[in-house]
Amino acid sequence: MQAAVTVTPARIPELLLGLATVRPVFLWGAPGIGKSSLVRGFAESLGLECVSLLGTQLAPEDLIGVPQIRDGRSVFCPPEAIARDEPYCLFLDELNAATPDVQKAFYSLILDRRVGNYELPAGSIVIGAGNRATDNALARPIASALINRLTHVHLRASVTDWLVWAGENGIHPWVTDYLTDRPDHLWSQPPKTEEPFSTPRSWHMLSDALHSFGPTLDEETLKIVAHGTLTPAHAVSFCGYAKIVRHTYGIEAIIKGDANWPNRVEDRDLLYYLAEAFRARLIRELPATKDQIPPALRQAAHRAKSLLVQLAEISVEVAQTVIRDDEDGRPVLPAWFLVEAARDMPRLVEARR
Repeated sequence: MQAAVTVTPARIPELLLGLATVRPVFLWGAPGIGKSSLVRGFAESLGLECVSLLGTQLAPEDLIGVPQIRDGRSVFCPPEAIARDEPYCLFLDELNAATPDVQKAFYSLILDRRVGNYELPAGSIVIGAGNRATDNALARPIASALINRLTHVHLRASVTDWLVWAGENGIHPWVTDYLTDRPDHLWSQPPKTEEPFSTPRSWHMLSDALHSFGPTLDEETLKIVAHGTLTPAHAVSFCGYAKIVRHTYGIEAIIKGDANWPNRVEDRDLLYYLAEAFRARLIRELPATKDQIPPALRQAAHRAKSLLVQLAEISVEVAQTVIRDDEDGRPVLPAWFLVEAARDMPRLVEARR
């Protein structure tokens, strides 16, 4: 399902309070952005137990129950997980990943709030959740009759919301500080190949690993853990950041001339991270037109070109990352700076093309 309007996690409790208390809601979102934890947190805020049913692990009889003979008639007895006396939150996780037969078994719970003769207690709420087909996740079509009986809310990742949550839940400071500097690395589109990718959940996993290993974590182990949880490019960048934290080796020192670009092969991840930090600095500080440059900034721009030349001497590939276009092919650095870069470093600009 395509999203016309998306919301951040901070809006979910308010929306669910107004929607889920009167009608079933379906929460759409990419893998790992916190759908399940949001639903559990919402249920807890209402004082309701959250009963999760995972669509991919159910058969129809797990919902409908098994028949018993009573007074010569068969009666279906719903499972204990569903048939409760007190109101609760029924969370149908990965609903759109369930088989068509299981989805049909959910119909009565969603539409009529009942299974056989059992009816959900007054005050119960029903919330479904699932991934989108565009996320390369297991997702099956949902019948139009069911879609039309659910209120659909589309969730997007928000680094602002996540960092607030992270600060309240003991996320490792390396993770929170890194994502404060690189908020675009919180989430990445799920790849078409079988490899890790960055999500709020995977950053949480990395944080748990950092806490588990503690201060004795060596660079090789950190590389294994980072590449085991994050998008490869993000893992390289994070490992570079970790070296900076450990060795107080930052872009400020390079810009001031107190340090040089690292040129050891084993420091290539650090070089990539520093190049990204350098790029972000240029995007933030260089004006759109050259006539707007005050004298102090003109000197800084000259220093930037000098550093870019030095970086290209170590690695043209890494230097290219500084002046590359955005994902839509649009330049992000001012045209005048790119023109001067082309004049001073034709080999770098030709490689960029």
